[in-house]
Amino acid sequence: MVVLGAIEVNVPSVGQTSNATQIEVKDFTFAPTPLTVKAGSTVTWTNKDDEPHTVVSDTGLFRSGGMDTNESFSYKFDKPGTYRFTCSIHPRMVGTIVVQ
Repeated sequence: MVVLGAIEVNVPSVGQTSNATQIEVKDFTFAPTPLTVKAGSTVTWTNKDDEPHTVVSDTGLFRSGGMDTNESFSYKFDKPGTYRFTCSIHPRMVGTIVVQ
């Protein structure tokens, strides 16, 4: 950790991996995608659009309800694999999670 004035910044040490597990839903896209995580990670999608969105697995493994602005949905990925998802309201919005 490095402290810069009143701002605290966490800096990963050498050999430490980042466990980014956040997907932002904004401008009718999922970002980042693909997202690679370790097995056992919980991924959280947060809607930053002014329109409602959903997160739906193409295999039916997970399904959010409608998420309004600033609402979130989380799912824990226990098994390695590639998981594709879409917004059921806006089917052109697609994304992928790769679990290692």
